[in-house]
Amino acid sequence: MHGEYLLSYKGFPNSYKDTGYATFFPKLTDYDLSNPKAPESWAKIPAMRHAITKNPHSSYFFYLDHRALITNPALSLEKHIMSKPRLESLMLLDQPVVPPDSIIKTFHNRNAEHIDLVLTQDHEGLSTASFIIRRGDWAKFFLDAWFDALYRSYNFQKAEAHALEHLVQWHGTVLTKLALVPQRTLNSYTKGEAEERYSDGDFVAHLHGCDKDDTGRSCENELTPLYEHFKSSLRSLRL
Repeated sequence: MHGEYLLSYKGFPNSYKDTGYATFFPKLTDYDLSNPKAPESWAKIPAMRHAITKNPHSSYFFYLDHRALITNPALSLEKHIMSKPRLESLMLLDQPVVPPDSIIKTFHNRNAEHIDLVLTQDHEGLSTASFIIRRGDWAKFFLDAWFDALYRSYNFQKAEAHALEHLVQWHGTVLTKLALVPQRTLNSYTKGEAEERYSDGDFVAHLHGCDKDDTGRSCENELTPLYEHFKSSLRSLRL
């Protein structure tokens, strides 16, 4: 998918050489988006379903698109986000699902045991560039519902992202399984407002908007120093 990839998480990382992650690099041509015709970004959904099928013993599946890089490989997905106490400390309660004033909000109580989908949002809405889903029957149901041909036929302005916002706001079976976490937890932007902007030590740097023709930005130029930092971090872990 033009560099997009998923990580399946199988356990606690004990060292750099034993991270507990398996990578999966799907191709757009692996998935049929022709009936109805849908933008390429929809392919992330069957790709996640595919990853779950190929890795049935993984605990979590972490989607990361082609404009993002894990910049702090020392962080464990379990410790950093998915353990019960950590996730409960991160969950945004009574938060409008679609900012700034959606009438549908996340729940007001913390119970990470019920959470199967972890997302972030920016000032425009939910982000589908970096998210985590827990393996299980609900995950399969959710991905199948999200990829429904009816949603793909609606021609949403933001494609699968708007379809997800619809699902979360109007289907309680999805909202009850959702946790919104602060954006910099797993989706820091290299450009943006202070609360969303990447800082050294963040888990993921996302070059949001770098590929838009009207910005004058270069994804390659922005990525280069981050990648050098990433390589330096890996060398430190090997020591």
